[in-house]
Amino acid sequence: MRLPSLALLFAAALLSTAHAGPQIELSAEASRPAANDLLRASVFTEASGGNPAELARRINQDIGEALKLIRAYPAVTVRSGQQYSFPLYGQKQKLEGWRMRSELQLETQDAAALSELLGKLQAKQLAIGQLSQLPSPATRAAAEDAATRDAIRAFHTRAGLIAEQFGKPYKINQLRVSQQGSFQPPMPVARAAHLMQAADAAPMPIEAGESQVTTHISGQIELSD
Repeated sequence: MRLPSLALLFAAALLSTAHAGPQIELSAEASRPAANDLLRASVFTEASGGNPAELARRINQDIGEALKLIRAYPAVTVRSGQQYSFPLYGQKQKLEGWRMRSELQLETQDAAALSELLGKLQAKQLAIGQLSQLPSPATRAAAEDAATRDAIRAFHTRAGLIAEQFGKPYKINQLRVSQQGSFQPPMPVARAAHLMQAADAAPMPIEAGESQVTTHISGQIELSD
């Protein structure tokens, strides 16, 4: 009893394919700017010497002083970053000492606060490792939504133009949407802490700028009779 039903379904599928109109692949894209309103910075302290316990005490003291300063800026969040120590070897692989480093990761949407804080941290013997500028999740989502609306309109415009040349209406068979962004890579700005004393806690210049968010749409339309 199942064979006739399967035969009917197969015949219907063949009939549907036979009556399908021309199928055309096309794509469209649109971009929108997104303000780099989220700032991330890493600051670190490091020291070398022959006594690991003394090095740890100095590193912990520097980090403790930095945390006290950072807590005075409620708009800036902080978390621990990489922390490591490794031996220093001289000739004939003889152990000559140790090097330790501890890092803090900062994040904020207040560029002025971060600029001022980084200047003060440098005066406290901390060096800046990297500075990243990117859109916050909310800002990026808003730009992606706007770019998606623009890309969909562009896709419909292009599909309508193609269908018009054939003098036929069209329908969308399938659609793929993808997003990408061109964001500034992290800027390495590390300098020796003792060289930063001359800055005398001067704010660090920060120019956030913008990133581009792009929505790409590709798909297939079918021209109807």
